[in-house]
Amino acid sequence: MRKPYPSDISREQFNLILQDLEGAKKTTRPREVDLYEMFCACLYRLKTGCQWRALPHDFPDYRHVNYYWGVWTKKNEQGQSVLDYVLAKITDIHRYENRENPTPTLLILDSKTIQNADCANEKGYDGGKKKPV
Repeated sequence: MRKPYPSDISREQFNLILQDLEGAKKTTRPREVDLYEMFCACLYRLKTGCQWRALPHDFPDYRHVNYYWGVWTKKNEQGQSVLDYVLAKITDIHRYENRENPTPTLLILDSKTIQNADCANEKGYDGGKKKPV
């Protein structure tokens, strides 16, 4: 049994997305790994941005996690991966359970990239956003 991380989801939440994750790969033999541990390792990597080899040792081997990451992030014809779908599904369930608006209503604008007016001359170039400022 490993220690829980802040990025982990509960087993109950995982059971809601288990079929989606299992359906991403055709199984030809019994699984030797726990998909819950694989998924939590992927969430840990998403949250921390660590390298594959830097995954904590209480997760499964990083090569197995990397393999499932590849399976779950492969895009379908609509351009959506299984990982995108299940993360959105978990978010929707969480927002529904907490009686929040299902769609976020917050908008953030970076005012340094918005141009002043039509008559404003270009002052320079924002290389990070690839926009004239």
